[in-house]
Amino acid sequence: MLEVENLQVFYGEIHALKGISVQVGDGEIVALLGNNGAGKTTTLKTISGLLRPRTGRILLEGQPIHELPPHEIVSLGVAHAPEGRRIFNRLSVVENLEMGAYLRSDQRISEDIEQVFSLFPRLKERRLQVAGTLSGGEQQMLAIGRAIMARPRILLLDEPSMGLAPILVEQIFQTIEEINRQGTTILLVEQNAAIALSVAHRGYVLESGSLVLWGTAAELQEHPDVKRAYLGEGI
Repeated sequence: MLEVENLQVFYGEIHALKGISVQVGDGEIVALLGNNGAGKTTTLKTISGLLRPRTGRILLEGQPIHELPPHEIVSLGVAHAPEGRRIFNRLSVVENLEMGAYLRSDQRISEDIEQVFSLFPRLKERRLQVAGTLSGGEQQMLAIGRAIMARPRILLLDEPSMGLAPILVEQIFQTIEEINRQGTTILLVEQNAAIALSVAHRGYVLESGSLVLWGTAAELQEHPDVKRAYLGEGI
């Protein structure tokens, strides 16, 4: 479904991505792992059109999208729930969800809002509440729900567990699995490698803008370097 080919991305003179190639198949959950500064968020921002690659290509169903503006990429079926949630703090929960559907002209927006509420019942309880007054976990639910409202074929999730209590992390990831079961392909950036690999089919490990490891989730869980660096296990 999604192919990233030899992506080179710079911030000024800083070489952020050094020729990475990633593939995400239809129906998969693929995890991007790595420490802070590894290039994970830069990868998602480039896929969603917020950054431009200096070289390389991004293909969606074989069609290049790396030169398109972000709103056109969304219209093709790529939605991004960014790091730090980035919800509209002064809008209500429902208004945030409606903003996620801003490119749509069909008659099923209300139906899809109810679908988000079925995934995140807490949001239904707070549907008229101003989003900036939600808890961190609720804001993360809202950020994911807003992205779902675009009816994406592939959902880019950036650090969904950041700053959340363990019980909320578990709930969020159970919902991510349910979103995937309902047919949405997911590219997941996550520092919590253990929980990311517990839901992913495959994964890639980034270090300093370069790919250093890749394989199935099971293979990465057993790799000594991943155990040592990301799973807190000795070898």
